[in-house]
Amino acid sequence: MVESVTTVAAPLPSLRQFVPRNRRRILLVFPRYSHSFGTFNHAFPLMGNVKAFMPPQGILLVAALMPKEWEVKFVDENIRAVTPKELAWADVLFTSGMHIQRDKIHDLVERAHRAGKPVALGGPSVSAAPEYYPTVDYLHCGEAGDGTVRLLQALDESVELPAAQVVFRTVDRLPMADFPSPAYHLIDVRLYLLGSVQFSSGCPYTCEFCDIPGLYGRNPRLKTPQQILSELDALADGGAVSVYFVDDNFIGNPKAAQELLPHLIAWQKKRDYQVRLACEATLNMAGHTKILELMREAFFVSVFCGIETPEPEALRFIKKGQNLRSPILEAVHKLNSYGLEVASGIIMGLDTDTPKTPQALIDFAELSGIPIMTVNILYALPHTPLYDRLQKAGRLLGDAAGRDSNIEFLRPYEDVVTDWRRVIGHIFSPEQLYARYQYNIEHTYPHRLGPAKPWKQATPKNLLRALSILRRIVWRVGIRGNYRRQFWKMAIAQARQGNIENIFQVAMVAHHLITYAQECVSGAMQSSNYSARRVEPRPAELQQAA
Repeated sequence: MVESVTTVAAPLPSLRQFVPRNRRRILLVFPRYSHSFGTFNHAFPLMGNVKAFMPPQGILLVAALMPKEWEVKFVDENIRAVTPKELAWADVLFTSGMHIQRDKIHDLVERAHRAGKPVALGGPSVSAAPEYYPTVDYLHCGEAGDGTVRLLQALDESVELPAAQVVFRTVDRLPMADFPSPAYHLIDVRLYLLGSVQFSSGCPYTCEFCDIPGLYGRNPRLKTPQQILSELDALADGGAVSVYFVDDNFIGNPKAAQELLPHLIAWQKKRDYQVRLACEATLNMAGHTKILELMREAFFVSVFCGIETPEPEALRFIKKGQNLRSPILEAVHKLNSYGLEVASGIIMGLDTDTPKTPQALIDFAELSGIPIMTVNILYALPHTPLYDRLQKAGRLLGDAAGRDSNIEFLRPYEDVVTDWRRVIGHIFSPEQLYARYQYNIEHTYPHRLGPAKPWKQATPKNLLRALSILRRIVWRVGIRGNYRRQFWKMAIAQARQGNIENIFQVAMVAHHLITYAQECVSGAMQSSNYSARRVEPRPAELQQAA
């Protein structure tokens, strides 16, 4: 198929002012994620109606940007599959996704084409690697902006399948301050584990393996505090009790983060701290004491940090010097002292790894007390410094059959995967994981604020939901689980202290981590989230996990 590229030429209306001449029916579909540490899918059966991790910010923003003259429907395939009736209704299908959803995107495109419908694909994966998607009709590369207007104009003219692939590239981005609120009205927030908002886009750091600076820039762009409060209101009113800031780096612009936080504090006080907040940030957040003080007051309870490795030489090699501004353990424990439970990304297969690396990671997990550590072997993403370096060195393999990485490691691939399984199996053994949670129960959770009037949250509806969750936890973990002893030791101690919420939080997340780790050790899951190798938990494993 010949690619046809559309570039900016004639003057365009702004995205928010585009008025179509024809009516269209737009079906937006978000593809399913493969199971991973980060999807928390094994926790969902404990929670009743929860079906998916977070609402997809990007495609819900696209839904909100559709002309008001066009009919719009949205389906998240993490909750349910799109139906043939919905495909028949649509004039065109919009979808979006990340590299880890590539297979599911191709599957969705195939279904749409069988129904005779054209597909428009946007989002981070196609923006970074349009060559991954040769069969898609319309590619939208980049963020919302003039490329989006061109795409809408093309669909206004015709919704017939194009003769060749058409690519629209955004040059002039829509300022984030002009973004509408994502179309939360198209989803049931209660079906998601967490709500999601985005305050900023971009990251100033240039870690060798990361594609964020290339996709979104090094100078973070921002929404206004008023936009964020409006989105938080919509999520909280819809039933969200936890909201995740999906910014690439919450403190990419420390001044902006510090200016936002007083608004969040006022919002939390107005709602009596009913919504827990979380974010992603670089570990050097530990050096911003004033921001940490304000985050505590704003009821931030967790932060995901890309620690990657505790080995200083390795951090320098992958251009992650921001993690060396203070000793890593000291930084983690400082975050804990402000009520922030730290989650961490860890990478194995670095050029600096040695046979001693697995034990160093195991020791780091124990010393840091970090409960959630997403451990992956290294994968070179397109258009990153890592990809370019390995390509020049002839060490890129493509998606080789049977492998979870596209890299020719300096150590044998089988040794890297064996080490990965060893680390996963140890740090997520019930004994080790519950010990790390016990550390946070003692050293992190007591530093958190909470509602001034917690009894107001004890509505009949909330109490019934809590009892339903507790019943599932007791049955699936406390009775049927193969780590009952660790669960009951934690649960009885917390119940005596009146910390019922800790029982729920630890039991649900630990169940997912332990179950998924067992699948990894058995070889049922990939060692990299970016792996093109198709695997899913076997039915027997799913039954055991339930």
